[in-house]
Amino acid sequence: MTATLAPETIARRPAASTRSPRGRALLYWIAKHAIAVALSIMFLGPLVFIILTAFMSNRQALTSQLWPQTWNWSNFADIFEKAPLLTWISNTIMYSVLATVFMLVSSIPVAYALAKFRFRGRKLAFLLVITTMMLPPQVVAVPIYLIWARFHLTGTLWPLIIPMLLGDAFSIFLLRQFLVTIPREYSDAARVDGCSEFRTLIRVILPMARPAIAAVGLFQFFFCWNDYYGPLLYAGTDQSHWTLSLGLAAFKSQHSTQWNLTMAATILAMAPVIIVFFFAQKVFIEGVKLTGVK
Repeated sequence: MTATLAPETIARRPAASTRSPRGRALLYWIAKHAIAVALSIMFLGPLVFIILTAFMSNRQALTSQLWPQTWNWSNFADIFEKAPLLTWISNTIMYSVLATVFMLVSSIPVAYALAKFRFRGRKLAFLLVITTMMLPPQVVAVPIYLIWARFHLTGTLWPLIIPMLLGDAFSIFLLRQFLVTIPREYSDAARVDGCSEFRTLIRVILPMARPAIAAVGLFQFFFCWNDYYGPLLYAGTDQSHWTLSLGLAAFKSQHSTQWNLTMAATILAMAPVIIVFFFAQKVFIEGVKLTGVK
């Protein structure tokens, strides 16, 4: 016995089949963005918690409440009264800026020579640069510390700044990888016009290598800004030369029960780095892509 279908059912079948792919696409879109939202909450959650805690009172910061009952802007003023935060900030800026400038001045010519010059031992020199990247700094910490102690520079940040005049292996590697991609025709044309190697580097190569230079400079700046091991090793005995990372660690141990002040100090330490990256993120990402960092 053959079953017959109502005309309404037959008419509705094509419409249901056409909506099925759209429904699956809609579910896929919701699922994909739901994962993105979940990951965003996962990464932004701790930052939001730090900001909210920074505005809480001392009593509320020790409770399970997540939203401030009153917004205590005075917490940021109390930090400057209880800790020499301006000194820590000035020391960190001096360390980060000078180390970055010294690194660029010394690393760019070395990377240019390894990328464009043809001389005997070039591959060996590049291999030595890569080898120094694999050497942990803790291995040579004791002999280097003794050397700086003989020059009476321990207790300051200069043992961390002066070595940048000798170049940085990681920066040389990244810059060299980018400079290799610049066609030699540009530098050859500059030499034909009478430019020296130094003038070719300044007038031709550096303008083309600005993305890579910005990426390397930001890498070095962020490393120095967040560096804790170096200032602890050389400037740990003199509080007047402490950086933000070292000072915040001491501030946290002294005010372990005042989490609102600790979070407020953390925000002040993170703010300059976030601002710098916000304005330089375009050239930073472009430089990372061009240098081949994965």
